[in-house]
Amino acid sequence: MSMYENSQTSAQASTNYKEAFQLFDKRGNGRVALDSLGDLLRACGQNPTLSEIKDLEKSIGGDFDFDSFSKILNRPGGFRDPGDPDQYCRGFQVFDKDGTGFIGVGQLRYILTNLGEKMSDDEVDELLKAVDTSSGEINYAGMFYHILQRYAHHGTH
Repeated sequence: MSMYENSQTSAQASTNYKEAFQLFDKRGNGRVALDSLGDLLRACGQNPTLSEIKDLEKSIGGDFDFDSFSKILNRPGGFRDPGDPDQYCRGFQVFDKDGTGFIGVGQLRYILTNLGEKMSDDEVDELLKAVDTSSGEINYAGMFYHILQRYAHHGTH
């Protein structure tokens, strides 16, 4: 890849980010409301955690312009991979005493709503729609592969 192609690619990306920014600029004054930061980052292909968003919001402190947003967008680790399914599975193996690859639906709900990056009950319900819960247990490894495959096709870096 020549240097010219590379700068063209980043210029193209930059245009897309500017367009995304403008979509979130509801008042048309070149600024975006602080509470839209997470959605805007996701619209640009990032996958920030809720605690990351809270920290970023604190550091910005209020509505922000495109320059401030660019700095946040290009922060170190901003465009990280959504993760390796094996990493997620390791966390669940603690609850899978027999090493079957399955845990109870209730345990899964508890883990997702209480530990780490907490999800709401509605988010868990949405997630469980995609998997077979008829046995009362969930093949958590399969579930994470399924979820991460979906995210991988959303054009993340």
